[in-house]
Amino acid sequence: CSASQNGLGRLPAIAVSNMAMRRPVVEGRYIIIPDEGGRESGRFCVRRPDRREFLRRPCTTGSHALESTMMKVLLTLARAIDSLNERIGRTAIWLVLVMVLVSTANAVSRYALNASSNAWLELQWYLFAAVFLLCAGYTLRHNEHIRIDVMSSRFSPRTRAWVDIFGTVCFLLPLALFILGLSWPIFVNAWVSNEVSSNAGGLIRWPARLIVPAGFLLLSLQGISELIKRVAFLKDLIPDPAEKPTDPALDQMRVDEGMPK
Repeated sequence: CSASQNGLGRLPAIAVSNMAMRRPVVEGRYIIIPDEGGRESGRFCVRRPDRREFLRRPCTTGSHALESTMMKVLLTLARAIDSLNERIGRTAIWLVLVMVLVSTANAVSRYALNASSNAWLELQWYLFAAVFLLCAGYTLRHNEHIRIDVMSSRFSPRTRAWVDIFGTVCFLLPLALFILGLSWPIFVNAWVSNEVSSNAGGLIRWPARLIVPAGFLLLSLQGISELIKRVAFLKDLIPDPAEKPTDPALDQMRVDEGMPK
């Protein structure tokens, strides 16, 4: 407070009554203190902020603003990865139909026409490998990989998010990146040497070699996306990413058939 100032002029009635009781009265930025002789003295004083009011204020510090900006950028990256795997997965689904048609044609030509081709047989497992590997990230994006739900189903959503973060950081990403690093030189060697199947009439091998690093790259990217979304969920920025959207029509159908939702 600054030096006292006398002669504050007319005071409110509440100030006068409190002065009579010789108790300090706070008026704006003044604190009025009566002395023993009944004289008035005022001091400039800054009001002490209420701690509860301070805690209710939104935090606008630079670190929190930077953290908020970073989370927005990371969530944008996660949405881009989700969109990429969604498009690749929906496209790779059609390879199942192609694989069925090739397998049917092979069976018909072998048993009906007594003719067979190693190229068409190898094309079958090329397509199978493409569906299996290229759709790994798509499957993770929809949370459809096989889980052991005996314990995780009993956890709260936040606990499951922490479990997913631990599994992604300690198992999924290290394994996927390790296989990606091992498979890339094999593809490069097959590409440079123009490797061909050892079977008569077989196909070239580099497309099959390329599918392996491509599939684990997509899986690694989706793992990063899921990691970002779990952290954002723990910060209450997005809903639970592990919660599957419900279809009211499908739920009603299950109720009509006596099945649990």
